[in-house]
Amino acid sequence: MTSSPERQSLVAEAERIIREGSKSFRFASNLFDQETRERAWLLYCWCRACDDHADGQTLGHNAVAPANPAERIAFLRETTDRALAGETIGIAPFDALRVVAAECGVPRRFIDDHLAGFALDAEGWRPEGEQDMLRYCYHVAGAVGCMMAVIMGVDPAEDDTLDRAADLGLAFQLSNIARDLVEDAGVGRTYIPTDWGPADPNDRATLADYAERLADLVKRYEASARVGAARLPFRARWAVLSAANIYGAIARKVVGRGEAAWDSRTVIHKPAKLIHVVNALVECGDKPEPIDRAGLWTRPR
Repeated sequence: MTSSPERQSLVAEAERIIREGSKSFRFASNLFDQETRERAWLLYCWCRACDDHADGQTLGHNAVAPANPAERIAFLRETTDRALAGETIGIAPFDALRVVAAECGVPRRFIDDHLAGFALDAEGWRPEGEQDMLRYCYHVAGAVGCMMAVIMGVDPAEDDTLDRAADLGLAFQLSNIARDLVEDAGVGRTYIPTDWGPADPNDRATLADYAERLADLVKRYEASARVGAARLPFRARWAVLSAANIYGAIARKVVGRGEAAWDSRTVIHKPAKLIHVVNALVECGDKPEPIDRAGLWTRPR
């Protein structure tokens, strides 16, 4: 496809941001064809900027609870509206969204769903039950999975495939919640449902139990997502399965570290990532078990 100087500049900036903001996503994105890879970077650029602005952080790190959360959400919504209306904003992440949304016909409902997750955080929200937690995971990550699926060529009317794309986002976010239990508590947030019990960052035995419950959920949603991944073009499937393997490994490693899991950040190092990529390549030739989604949380229509 023909790429304008503006698009080339936005892609370069998006690549810089993803390289610094998400090593795992950047690693897996290399498996896409060039067009899909660039579009994934452009979308990530906007998602990362929204997350950073809402949380008062830089590229996903050093979060400081902002004093004006409602104003920040209003800015994100207003600026996103302008970008989707075709206006050149002059802020790379929003111009990146303008470009990729126009190229791929990304449904507005998924963009709005994603912004709604940041609004929940701004309100100081905490889930009451597991379904609430899963709803939050959809907003902050499942909706991104749906947008990514559209970028990879999935018809926005293919509800079952999009449900399974959302499932992968849920699995990713559940892994993040397990990994970041103590870090999130440091900025006054917890995503553990109140009906699970208190989430005292000093009670490591209880946190380890919560991590096991989260990892069990990761396994269920990841298995459903693999059914949807089988419907993607080869390179997209390989990238998605690689990402699933890497993020699933985060949850499993948190559980394996037990009460020490939050003494340092749980990461998957490059040699292990390469193994997950090779395993994903093998899995591309397998037909996944036809898992029914009955009993899984389902995104709003």
